[in-house]
Amino acid sequence: MNIIQKATKFITDPAARMIFLSSKGFYRNMPDDKYLGILFKKRVGYELNLDEPKTFNEKLQWLKLYDRNPEYTTMVDKYAVKKLVADRIGEEYIIPTFGVWDNFDDIDFNLLPNKFVLKCTHDSGGLVIVKDKRKFDKAMAKKKLEKSLKRNYYWPGREWPYKNVLPRIIAEEYMEDRGRIVPEDYKVYCMNGEPKYIVVFHNRFDDTKELSETVYDTNWNKQEFSFDEHFAISNIIEPKPRCLNELIKLAKKLCEGMAQVRVDFYIINEKIYFGEITLYTASGFQKMIPEEKDFEMGKLINLTSDFR
Repeated sequence: MNIIQKATKFITDPAARMIFLSSKGFYRNMPDDKYLGILFKKRVGYELNLDEPKTFNEKLQWLKLYDRNPEYTTMVDKYAVKKLVADRIGEEYIIPTFGVWDNFDDIDFNLLPNKFVLKCTHDSGGLVIVKDKRKFDKAMAKKKLEKSLKRNYYWPGREWPYKNVLPRIIAEEYMEDRGRIVPEDYKVYCMNGEPKYIVVFHNRFDDTKELSETVYDTNWNKQEFSFDEHFAISNIIEPKPRCLNELIKLAKKLCEGMAQVRVDFYIINEKIYFGEITLYTASGFQKMIPEEKDFEMGKLINLTSDFR
């Protein structure tokens, strides 16, 4: 998105304007529930009911406010989560890390391989993919990552687990699969400790193609809906992974005891790698296609008294 598109969105989209202003320090004194109620109406289009939440999006807002498991801060930290996940499912599923740094200037690029990925540990979007270190635009990477390091991801969507994550940069092994810029990832939506749906994104980081998604149930039957209106319902049907049962088993281990969570994996050369844990997909502001799916997905989440 260029500067003109960003300016247009700021002017025409009240939700985008509120999120931008929040990231700049506005609304800091507004209570979380009030802030979320205002933003929810702007983004999703209906009033947020926290007393009797029914939809998927409403229940994600409720979980932000009332499910305060301290372990969630570790789960959203892209560096710290690796140990947590390795302890639960095994080190063999973890993408190797080359290093972790507090500042961009501390990185010794001479020690990194020709291909690698840089990402910030505390947000979504602080990502730089390096396919050839000889052509690496270090100035661009420094500008992007340093901007990201200054950002507290908690404020725009009030996702409290991010509030106290230590901002750092990690370098990971570049995982290559079938010539794609990044491998397809398999996003497993889990409700009340059970994997329910698997979403595969297509054409990420490829501006020449439409970004779309295919939703499957856990038996790999294609579903005709999208979790987010920004992603078209794809006609692409990926072959059923040979390791599907293993993937679901791993997701079940990682979602144990949680009302809702999304666990992301990569499958590269038939081998599974952990990607990340997402507690509130799209921060709970996602219009689904069709919209009634928001209610159907909400029925799968049981908010028990254990969270109050």
